[in-house]
Amino acid sequence: MTQVRPTPAASAPLWERDEELAAVEEALDTLCADNSSSGSLLVLRGEAGLGKTALLAETRRIAETRGCTVWSARGSETLSSVPFNVVRQLLQPALLSLMPEEAREYLGDWYDIAGPALGITDPGDRQADPQGVCDGLVAAVRRLARRDWPLVLLIDDAHWADQETLRWLAAFAEHVGEQNVLVVVARRPGETSGDSARHLDTIAAAGSSVATLSALTPDATTGLTRATLGAHADAPFCREVWAVTGGNPYETVELLAKVQDSELEPTESAADELRALNRAARGGGLVARLETLGIESTRFAWAAAILGTGISVDLVAELATMNLDEAVRCAEKLRTARILTEADPAGVQPDDGDLQFVHPLIATAVYNSIPDALRTAMHGIAARVVTDNGQGAAVAARHLLEVHPDDDEELVEQLREAAREHLAVGAPDAARRRLERALLEPPLPAVHARVLHELGCATLLTAPAKTIDHLQTALAMPGLDGDERVDAVYRLSQALLHNDQLEEAVRTVEAEAARHPAGPARLRLQAVQFMWEGIHAGETTSPGRSTRLAELARTCTGRDNPERALLILRGFDAMARGENAEEVVELCDRALVNGRLAPGLGWTDPEWGIELPMMPASAYAYTDRLDRAEALYNEALRAYESAGWSGGHLSLAHAYVGLGLRRRGRLREAEASLRKSLALAERVGRRLPLHWSATCNLVDTLLARGHVQEAWDIADQYGFAPPYPSTIVLPDPRSVRGRLLLAVGRTKDGINELEAAEKAAEARGHHNPVLAPWAVDLTRALASEDPERAARLATEVRRSAERLGTDTAIGEALRCAAALETGQRAVRLAEQAVTYLEASPCQYEHAAARVEYGIAARSATELRRGITLAQSCGADGLVLQGEAVALR
Repeated sequence: MTQVRPTPAASAPLWERDEELAAVEEALDTLCADNSSSGSLLVLRGEAGLGKTALLAETRRIAETRGCTVWSARGSETLSSVPFNVVRQLLQPALLSLMPEEAREYLGDWYDIAGPALGITDPGDRQADPQGVCDGLVAAVRRLARRDWPLVLLIDDAHWADQETLRWLAAFAEHVGEQNVLVVVARRPGETSGDSARHLDTIAAAGSSVATLSALTPDATTGLTRATLGAHADAPFCREVWAVTGGNPYETVELLAKVQDSELEPTESAADELRALNRAARGGGLVARLETLGIESTRFAWAAAILGTGISVDLVAELATMNLDEAVRCAEKLRTARILTEADPAGVQPDDGDLQFVHPLIATAVYNSIPDALRTAMHGIAARVVTDNGQGAAVAARHLLEVHPDDDEELVEQLREAAREHLAVGAPDAARRRLERALLEPPLPAVHARVLHELGCATLLTAPAKTIDHLQTALAMPGLDGDERVDAVYRLSQALLHNDQLEEAVRTVEAEAARHPAGPARLRLQAVQFMWEGIHAGETTSPGRSTRLAELARTCTGRDNPERALLILRGFDAMARGENAEEVVELCDRALVNGRLAPGLGWTDPEWGIELPMMPASAYAYTDRLDRAEALYNEALRAYESAGWSGGHLSLAHAYVGLGLRRRGRLREAEASLRKSLALAERVGRRLPLHWSATCNLVDTLLARGHVQEAWDIADQYGFAPPYPSTIVLPDPRSVRGRLLLAVGRTKDGINELEAAEKAAEARGHHNPVLAPWAVDLTRALASEDPERAARLATEVRRSAERLGTDTAIGEALRCAAALETGQRAVRLAEQAVTYLEASPCQYEHAAARVEYGIAARSATELRRGITLAQSCGADGLVLQGEAVALR
């Protein structure tokens, strides 16, 4: 943890900082007023030396006088590649002060998710989800803030913070008002690019106060000079101090310290010597001053700069190859020269060391003064030193990144191990950097392909295009065989899918399957091929695909996972094609083990991904086995939440839980789950299949509720319009958008959309009228302007429904037919629809049928039953429709 407690000289930069300190006082007033008060975020921006660190020190002093708990951390230019470095500085000491069982109690379910990132527990076997880890860190602060209220977090040099910390801080900042904690962030403008710059912009946008520090005015510089040197400092001398330093508070303080050391009289006659003294206080002058302390002290300072953190005298001595007594003497010289200082014992974590640089500018100047070749060599030695001291591959890796490539087999293995550690704590970008460096070494031919494979897996979620290149290169090299090669091909196909190259994904697994003899490997690849073809939403598919899949699955008994996968794929395909529901259910049942997903096919198992287990759940959902569908959907939700997967997987889980609730007719609960799904999907990115799933199901549910304008607003806000994704979405988005257009009165556009849905469904062979309900809505839309076509469509809907054989499908077909009739025939059809839908698990459709039957039969009793059922579903539109008729 970084020291920000001011020394006497460091308080000088607080000149002309009244406005910033007033903002701090106001924020502390709010924080300390009540333990339920809202939190706030203050951002201090300023170039190097303008007093950001001093303001943080004063914030600490003020906060501690009010009884606040204060934790602090600092980014470092040489440590920005170390994941979670700054957030560990901030939170780890507080957590390590607890007994392990206490820490687990405070963090609850987040302990195993955020604990590894914070270094308080070992990571699990699986790759951690970065978004889940980020959410866990947010939750950790929230819970610790309740324990340690009033809590103040100080982060210095945030522009040098690691990307993982900045991601957490950006997420935390967006909800800081709910956190009951004061966060003060100091940073330089510029200095960053890419994701780090984006995160810093998010943090600034969330700040309740963003102060841009300016240099001291001539008057303030005069006041500071006289306060330091005495009132006798004359005006020309003071003006020259300002001219030489440009009003930079840090340079002013250092220059005045040099004036005191040199016993220079602060008069006009001595003003000419100020420029020379100022050069000695920074940059090359600082280096020259360091050299006057002797070669041993210089070596000590260089070693400290290489370490960057954990600057203990014994570790520096080992790196600088000097004995301990000599190192102690050097440390004392550097403290006297105001280059190093003792770390604040009240604010350091166990591995922070005994020393730190007085100011980041000094650390940077010392580090840059090391000759290039020597700096590289020292990083190599530092890697060995920290490894020998038990700090692990991940800590050593930041030093290995700086070493020149040299065909070092051991270095490659160290970097691979570091990458595995980073993936296990939720830092895939750090893992990527380690593996990219390992490739530069380069690896031995026998492991080169494996490093590329590992790199491809590390970039799968963040950069699928790069993954494609890495894995294609790996597969073209020797070294990947057996299951490892099959896995690489599968990962490549996943990356192609995520990069919207689905046809290439299919061709890739098809070609690899042809290379293998009959057996589990080939069967797995064939299953993957069928899976990607099965989720493709385009208008072309492999000729005879369903026939070939049926033939292959016919011989499967479900004895192993490749066979179970094929049974699932066959069941899903049969459901989408509208084949007999009993046969669909039988296929899916055979693929499960005691009604559950087999080990290796589970929601968090990496071998198959999320697509496969979603298929039997969805097949059940659209064949009226909602109890089984809901069990699988809820199992997915629990699995992802307990594993800390807060990204796309959790979004899809909420979307499908919402789909199950929508099918069941529990519309209010469905809407709540789908809004959670959409919020998560927004964090991952728009136009992705998971975003479509959330939006499509939410629009469908809002329409069922009768909230038409809200459904239209959601569609407009989140881009629920063509072009549609290349993977299928449940339910069919064209059908849902067509229904939406009809609901808002755009009848012609709605008909066009539904006809496009008809064309797409025909091309895919999807004839399940519940999965793609375009025909029902198109029939109703055409009833008045083209009754003959409407009648033909109603007949086709009835035929498809009877082929599927579910109560819901047949009941909906009868509702559709009744809408085209009048008189007693309409009443009879409506009554039959009620009979079927009463036996269906889909209560919304049952409520709609009841209301329509009550209207057709002019039965107040049936109408009232329909309204009551609609109320229980949350179908406000049906309620209003029924009540309006009842009043007439």
